[in-house]
Amino acid sequence: MNAIFKRSSVRQFTDEPVSIDDIERLMRAAMAAPSAGNQQPWEFYIARDETTRMALAASSPFAGPAKKAPCVIVVCRRDEEGLRFPPCAPFDLSAAVENILLEAANIGLGAVWLGIAPSRDRIAAVDVALGSPRGVEPFALVAVGHPQHRPEPKGATRYDETRVHWI
Repeated sequence: MNAIFKRSSVRQFTDEPVSIDDIERLMRAAMAAPSAGNQQPWEFYIARDETTRMALAASSPFAGPAKKAPCVIVVCRRDEEGLRFPPCAPFDLSAAVENILLEAANIGLGAVWLGIAPSRDRIAAVDVALGSPRGVEPFALVAVGHPQHRPEPKGATRYDETRVHWI
């Protein structure tokens, strides 16, 4: 539970690159996420070059952290063909994103979830930034890097017993 309670949304990063080993750890965590019927609807694109990161940052008014992050993970949904439960894919992808965020906190990196879906304009902009790969639809961006400063985690203080209902 430590990673859950120490995770915070980090939007400012140092220039230090994220190692290939750390990126692989994040991908292993993402792919360990639960998935409806084990459909694993995900594909991941790792953007480390400045041109792509700038295009991703321009895809949404809220994607600015992608400009300074040395790594941006683009979480995409595979085409529905071959998926057992297509309506559940957004839940599966959300679980994968959360696992990335938790593992980033666990290994001392900072990260922030930058929403793309369901906005058609944002999806189209990310698609263009990626070079319009066939068979996938962008779902979310995760900006990742070494934190310039780490915001105070709020997870441990969000517990509200009035929202727990015992039956």
